[in-house]
Amino acid sequence: MSLEYAILGFLNYQPYSGYDLKKIFDTSIRHFWPADQSQIYRTLARLTDRGWAEMEKIAQEDRPDRKVYHITPAGRDELRRWISGPPPMGEPRSAPLIQVFFSGQLSDEEILAKFEGYAVIMRAILAQYEQVPGQIAPFQDEVASPREHFFWMLTLENGIRGMRANLEWAESVIERIRQGQVPDR
Repeated sequence: MSLEYAILGFLNYQPYSGYDLKKIFDTSIRHFWPADQSQIYRTLARLTDRGWAEMEKIAQEDRPDRKVYHITPAGRDELRRWISGPPPMGEPRSAPLIQVFFSGQLSDEEILAKFEGYAVIMRAILAQYEQVPGQIAPFQDEVASPREHFFWMLTLENGIRGMRANLEWAESVIERIRQGQVPDR
């Protein structure tokens, strides 16, 4: 459901094609809300069906017509209603934590390798997060609002802090395993 509102949020800045939206997702909010091309197109169709967006065909030479989506007044109203409402909280889920929960069945060496792998992945994600400010720079020209940019960067700050906390936790588990603090079976 939140994908609809993410797309409405971008369309509120200016009209975009599905292809453009995919590029924007990949360079701005991927760190907390990834979306693939087919999800974006399905959601654009739903937004159009609900009257929250309209599609405009733009003729192109040597290519199929370009479909550009515009937010409607009803879409703006719905976006504002959703943004101003309570945060949509879902049940927390984590496949990696399910693995951790049952890892007592593994040897210390296997668990150590698992956590070292987690740490590598988390460091890589942090490195990706560091690239985000440069990746969103082109969109800052399209949305020339320092206020909007401030809130964009708050989402990145949240992602960095969360990933650093996860990395710190994984590194502490690695250290406890190396120090032999894991109880025997």
